[in-house]
Amino acid sequence: MTALDASTSSATQGGGASPRGGARTVAERAPKRPISPERIAASLTLTALVVLGILAVREVDISIPAMVQSWGNAENFMARVGGLSFPEPADLAWLIALTVGLVLVGTLLAAVLSVPIAYLAASNTTPGNGWRAAARFIGVLTRALPDVVLAMAFVLMFSLGTLPGILAIGIHSIGMISKMFADAIEQIDEGPRLAIRAAGGSKMQEFSAGILPQVLPSWVATVLHRNDINLRGSVVLGYVGVAGLGLEMSYAFKSLNYGKGLGIALVIFILCIVMEIVSSLVRGAMLGEQRHTRSWMDRMVHPRLGAQAASAPDARPAWAVSPQTAVHRPWTAQRVRHTIAGVVAVLVVIGSVVVSQINWMDFFTFWAKLPEVAARFWPPSFGSYDASAMFEAMRDTVAIALAATVLTLLPSLLLGSLAARNVAPSPGARGTARLLLVGIRGIPELILAIVLVVITGLGAQAGVIALAIGGIGLLGKLIADSFEEVDRGPERALRAVGATRLQTYTSATVPQGMQALIGHSFYMLDTNIRAATILGIVGGGGVGYYLLNASQGSRYETVTAIVLMILATVLVVEGLAMWMRKVFR
Repeated sequence: MTALDASTSSATQGGGASPRGGARTVAERAPKRPISPERIAASLTLTALVVLGILAVREVDISIPAMVQSWGNAENFMARVGGLSFPEPADLAWLIALTVGLVLVGTLLAAVLSVPIAYLAASNTTPGNGWRAAARFIGVLTRALPDVVLAMAFVLMFSLGTLPGILAIGIHSIGMISKMFADAIEQIDEGPRLAIRAAGGSKMQEFSAGILPQVLPSWVATVLHRNDINLRGSVVLGYVGVAGLGLEMSYAFKSLNYGKGLGIALVIFILCIVMEIVSSLVRGAMLGEQRHTRSWMDRMVHPRLGAQAASAPDARPAWAVSPQTAVHRPWTAQRVRHTIAGVVAVLVVIGSVVVSQINWMDFFTFWAKLPEVAARFWPPSFGSYDASAMFEAMRDTVAIALAATVLTLLPSLLLGSLAARNVAPSPGARGTARLLLVGIRGIPELILAIVLVVITGLGAQAGVIALAIGGIGLLGKLIADSFEEVDRGPERALRAVGATRLQTYTSATVPQGMQALIGHSFYMLDTNIRAATILGIVGGGGVGYYLLNASQGSRYETVTAIVLMILATVLVVEGLAMWMRKVFR
């Protein structure tokens, strides 16, 4: 029984409190957590970041009336476009298959490489603290390197086609996938693994029979989610020569064929929605209705959330009751279904590799080009750009990310709350909110930024609005998952003493989900910093403008200097996020 449950029990036994008064009594009698100096410092830092975000919003000077007045720009643009056009059906089908294929192969590459990194990064499986620190740093480094910059380098080393995009997507995705893989390993039930060790099993048997069956559903969900993100991100890779729908769209816009460019953008949007729905169905089938356990995304931003459910006595699977059953896992119906799903997944991956048409000889010839390419990227230099102007552009990028994150918070909290099963007033409201979140997530930020640039003109305003709208879909889903998986005891206790739905939400649901909300917000800021860099390529403001000019002018040493600035910024945000999660745990 929690302290809140105990307080509720004593309040109801007293018998003299009114329903609303009883709810207040519960909150008042809950034990106060002592406030440490570190907690005060973290709270002040968090407040300062919010204030900076609000100031950044004011600096961008987003004006809805001005946007309405500028709607004529969009009408004039659409008049010049005339109408949407598409490639020939056969060509379009091939481009779709090519794009999906390279995204799937790149995501799978990241998943395979993330397994050993996650094993070394997890506190319960790492050989030592040095290995763990090195593995965590690899994750942060790959997460900080923009995939478009990686694609630039790989285009120089490999033939034009899908291989540069596959490698760029794969390496960049290691950062997110390995972190969630490691967090999932840290939260396993140690019983099966220890049982296998006691029976004389090898390290490989411990992993394959004691760890993998427990984390596999979460890992599959993680990979599917990352695949959705990579599909949207593949659009921008076309601007640096990666084959697929993104490249075709970039050709259309560069040749001023806006009708075809917008037609391909519509195809990408529909494809993202379809992929999101398919991924959600697969995740739901594998994870089931685990209401009181952590979601795969919560493992990324708040590894401790729901740990009590994972360690419950009845959480151990039936096959782990003894060392013999753990080593020789029986073929249950669930295991058969998972095996069939695995076979289908393997066939899909093989088809994706075939469609991608990878030139395997490149792996043997690129070594000769490596020293030359490395010399073009190193040493870093701002070149003809003034250093102060570059740092100011980086400041603008951070301001865009902060402003977008602040603008995202309230709409995400509203939609995320309505999408949570334990908060929504009705199943219809929850379904509508979930549908809206899926639809918003399906719009690639790059395409949204292009449309907004047409309306508002070049500058930070288009980038902020594009990131804010795109962030609602992601942050809203994270909030909904977190609220659905809070401990239901305090909510039931408040309802038992007559608390209203709003009182239950503000006194039980939100306080329990606050730690995860902070983690989600920092993840959103981290994501927005990298996305703001990319949006600068299409006129969204910030350092992306200089990144585009440097890459188009083959000034790769300047590209390296910009990437190092981005890396330093992401490391600072990552450090703040880790500190905040530790303090507010």
